[in-house]
Amino acid sequence: MTFQRARSAEQREERRRTILDTALAMLGEMPVAEVSLNELSRRVGLAKSNVLRYFESREAVLLELLEQALRSWLAEVADELAAGVDPDRPARDRGDRFAAAVARSLARRTVLCDLISTQAGVLEHNVSVEVVVRHKRSALASLDVMVELLRRHVPEVGDEAKPVCMLAMIMAGGLWTHARPSASALAAYEADPVVAELRLDMAASLEHGLATLIAGAVAGHRRITLTN
Repeated sequence: MTFQRARSAEQREERRRTILDTALAMLGEMPVAEVSLNELSRRVGLAKSNVLRYFESREAVLLELLEQALRSWLAEVADELAAGVDPDRPARDRGDRFAAAVARSLARRTVLCDLISTQAGVLEHNVSVEVVVRHKRSALASLDVMVELLRRHVPEVGDEAKPVCMLAMIMAGGLWTHARPSASALAAYEADPVVAELRLDMAASLEHGLATLIAGAVAGHRRITLTN
């Protein structure tokens, strides 16, 4: 693919969209760690210096893809929660169902999980303060959407809704790396049944962790309400 010089705002936006779409396609083939600016430039059909006119670094491209992926996932999981959480059930049951739906939905989105797992340690490096501020504002907006979903289905969490959701996403990033062990780790699990219990399933582990967080938040909010 080759391009003429972008001269209008529409052409520049089309160029940005092409770069993002190409990077997203690459993430379908390889992990974040293997996505290079050189290969992205080659696939887009632009010199690396021209790609850098639209995004200041590889990490800036991937951060924008993370923001888009989060918004898309939240729209999807909202429908799953509406269908899967019975408002007439007790708070504990609703919390468990909320956790199950979120965990299953997120685990299916492998690209999103890979991006979340590298956000703080990789993607927020090699970018300007302006890019990080924009990304953080987008992340806060997505967090607010998730918080509203939790409050809608389990209002008993009270003011703990935001901390629960924030910890859930941090937990998802950490679990993703542990749920994708190296070849040596896989061989170790096969060789020694004792250490095999350390092997994690992403969806099951996240469901358990999030359900525990929600149950704790509900219990804490109930104690505060009774005290007051």
